[in-house]
Amino acid sequence: QVQLVESGGGLVQAGDSLRLSCAASGRTFTRYAMGWLRQAPGKEREFVASISWTGGYTVYADSVKGRFTISRDNTKNTVYLQMNSLKPEDTAVYSCAGSRGVVTNPREYEYWGQGTQVIVSS
Repeated sequence: QVQLVESGGGLVQAGDSLRLSCAASGRTFTRYAMGWLRQAPGKEREFVASISWTGGYTVYADSVKGRFTISRDNTKNTVYLQMNSLKPEDTAVYSCAGSRGVVTNPREYEYWGQGTQVIVSS
């Protein structure tokens, strides 16, 4: 089993950067691909980015491609989401999650963190 705890959210202005972290506990962390997903108020949860267990393969939603970077450090059991050039429409609760492979469908993720709030003001 994997337990996930996110951190790094906050209130920023449009154009700013934030780096989210997701600390995982559990010996099986390296067996999972990891993803970041987000949910804005009144909207469904949506995929943001995913990374393979080796870190060698990544997938991004079109809305964040070129601005966000997902990475992982398996020695620290941590996954990161570097967010640059933030926009007000990036405002959401961001959650990390574990899956058996790199997937974009939120329903295919097995383990979830509680989430961290990101607010981008215009």
